[in-house]
Amino acid sequence: MIRDFDQLKSMLKSAPEKRRVAVAPARDEHTLEAIVQAAKDGMVYPVLIGNESEIREILAKLHASDLDMELISVGDPAACVQRAADLAREGKVDCVMKGKIETGPLMKILVDKEHGIRKNDTMSLVAFMESPNYHKVFAITDVGLLTYPTKEQKRAAIENAVSAFHALGVERPKVAVIAAVEKVNPKMKETVEAAEIKAEGVDGCIIEGPISYDLAMDPESAGIKNYESPVAGDTDLLVMPDIVSGNVAAKTVTVIGGGRTGGVVLGALVPVLLVSRAASADDKYMSIVLAALVGNGT
Repeated sequence: MIRDFDQLKSMLKSAPEKRRVAVAPARDEHTLEAIVQAAKDGMVYPVLIGNESEIREILAKLHASDLDMELISVGDPAACVQRAADLAREGKVDCVMKGKIETGPLMKILVDKEHGIRKNDTMSLVAFMESPNYHKVFAITDVGLLTYPTKEQKRAAIENAVSAFHALGVERPKVAVIAAVEKVNPKMKETVEAAEIKAEGVDGCIIEGPISYDLAMDPESAGIKNYESPVAGDTDLLVMPDIVSGNVAAKTVTVIGGGRTGGVVLGALVPVLLVSRAASADDKYMSIVLAALVGNGT
C-alpha cells in the first residue's frame, strides 16, 4: 500500500540511479520550471531537447544554469520529439515529457509503428490520486485519452495501470470496474462489460465489477449494503465507463475534495507526460515523480 505522495517522493529519492526525463521540445518556461525543481530536489536527471540558446535563456531565468543535465540541441519541434522517441527506444531515457508542442503532433510521432515508442495497441491516461478522505494513493483511468472505451480497451487500460502499480511495489492492486449499480443490467452496457471483465480476469490484480463508486471507496457503504468483496472500500484502481466520468471523478477529488493528482500516459515503451500548462505546479511535479518511478517497470 502506498500511503501518500510523500512516500512516492521518498521512493524516487532512494532509487540507486536518477531516472532520466526527456523534455521535448524544451522551450516552455512552465514545463522547465517543473523539471528543474524536480532535479534540484534530487528526483530526476533532465534531458532537455530543443534550441540550445532558448533553453539556456530559460534556465538562467530559473537560476538553474548550473543544473546537472544533458542538453541536446535540435531546432524543429517535431524533430525534438523524434529524438526523445529514439532515446526511449535505445533505453537512454526513462520517460518523455511534453514540452511546447501540441498534443496531436506529439502523439502522432510517439505512436508511429516504425519510429515511435508504442508498445501496446491501447495507450491510456492514468491519474494517480491522493485524498485526505482515503487511506491510500489510488488511481483513475481513463481521464484523458480513451473517450468511449470498448471492453477490450478497458482491459488494456487495466493492464497498463496494473503494470504501473507493480512498478510502485503494489503486488496485487484491487481494481473496481465502475458502474451506477452493482447488478448486471442488459440495458446498461457498462454493467455487462464490467461483469465480463471480472469473469475473464486480468493477470496480477483482483477485479470487481460492476461496482458503484461508493462501494468501491467507502467500507461503511459496503457494510450497510452487505456487499462483500476484497475490493470494496479498499480500491487501488477505478476503471471508469468513459472519459467524462473519469475526468469528472478526478477533478472532483482535486477541486472540492482537497486531493492531489499526478497523471501519466501508459502503454508505450516509457511513460509519457502530457502536462497541461493549466495544471498546478504540484500536479506537474507529481506527474514527473510518478512517471520517473514507473519508467523502468512498465
